[in-house]
Amino acid sequence: MNEYKHNLSMRFWAEDDKPREKLLQKGRASLSDAELLSLLFRSGSNQCSAVDLSKKVLNKASNDLNILAKMTAHDLTKIPGIGIAKATSLLATWELNRRRSAISLPAKFRIQSSADAFRLMKASFFDLEVEEFWIIVMSRSNDVLHRCRISQGGVSGTVADNKVIFKYVLEYLASSLIVLHNHPSGNLKPSNADEKLTKKIKSACENLDVQLLDHLIIHNDRFFSFADEGLL
Repeated sequence: MNEYKHNLSMRFWAEDDKPREKLLQKGRASLSDAELLSLLFRSGSNQCSAVDLSKKVLNKASNDLNILAKMTAHDLTKIPGIGIAKATSLLATWELNRRRSAISLPAKFRIQSSADAFRLMKASFFDLEVEEFWIIVMSRSNDVLHRCRISQGGVSGTVADNKVIFKYVLEYLASSLIVLHNHPSGNLKPSNADEKLTKKIKSACENLDVQLLDHLIIHNDRFFSFADEGLL
């Protein structure tokens, strides 16, 4: 009886409230995290709709997708209403996203130009709606030692802490560094804040005998290079 009520309520939701219809009418970016999850789950439980179940799952992860992405099938199936099918569907989605974000590279990838750095990192920035700041740390021969996200911010800015950046530089005994961030607006022109940050990082690099090779600003398939423009 409860299942019948659940199905009936889903059927008669207003069009704007149905995640599937909402996605088709307004685009995927219009959906909340819970609505996107509900499309993966496809159905709720006897006690709640797919959207409400998704909210419960997000709540277990403190509404943090990074935490949710680290949850195992065992963790997920502890949540009432989440069985093996829903858990594995979510895990498969995370894995597809990871594979999409990581391009195929040789064991040693050497960066010889701004285009090389862009090719290495563009998938990590694709479709982002907020700014993220990343670094690539390299050897003296410019072989990539490590790449990671330093911070995530809002639509118009993010904060890059030199202490965090140089933690990785020192950890990997790097000789050179490239920093990157995106502009969700699509405007690749560096802001005054971008220029000041670049100078601050370059100054810290000089004190540690590390070469700042470039600062890239990325938006999907386009990029701006401080080095190419003679701004370093």
